[in-house]
Amino acid sequence: MSEAKDYMDKLIQELRRGTITIGVLSQLSEPQYGYSLVSMLGEKGIHVEPGTLYPLLRRLEKQGLLEQEWDTNESRPRKYYFLSETGKEVYDLLIAEWEHIVQSLNHVIEEKGERENGDD
Repeated sequence: MSEAKDYMDKLIQELRRGTITIGVLSQLSEPQYGYSLVSMLGEKGIHVEPGTLYPLLRRLEKQGLLEQEWDTNESRPRKYYFLSETGKEVYDLLIAEWEHIVQSLNHVIEEKGERENGDD
């Protein structure tokens, strides 16, 4: 059983790696700083380590999907991230693709279940 759990852990890690970007983009229609993103996503069941989040934010910013600005009004300056116009378009396209993937996978999984149950 531990061998299956090892495979499962690796597969879940791969799956999460591809979906964290969508989760992060989904929260940035309004400006957010890193810690607020970690908290918001965690409350919604998407656990992201800061060591994963910050490199992702820098990569998305470098790709032009995010913009950032500093808020220096508080005693501790914070860097806020939000979707750029390109980021908004990409997010909408990603959601459409995600819905297509989910629908296709559900169809495949349901088909397999019907075959195993003898339903045709």
